[in-house]
Amino acid sequence: MSHTPHELNEEFPEFVEKMSEMKQSDAHFSKLADDYHDVNRAIHRAETNVEPTDQFNEEDMRKKRAALKDEIYRMLSAA
Repeated sequence: MSHTPHELNEEFPEFVEKMSEMKQSDAHFSKLADDYHDVNRAIHRAETNVEPTDQFNEEDMRKKRAALKDEIYRMLSAA
């Protein structure tokens, strides 16, 4: 599989260890990380025309990814 940009470990390299710990200990955080991963992969597939989508759907997915990333960052910063 090709490299997918915007993976969480690349977005927050300073929190890689903490993310791993929180995925194991916090079900809500784990769900957010899984949701982020799913949306990020869908965006990558749309960008590379593996699964083309319209501009509005791609924009909505980007907004969802940004909201998930913000919530994940808040949880990492607070922990």
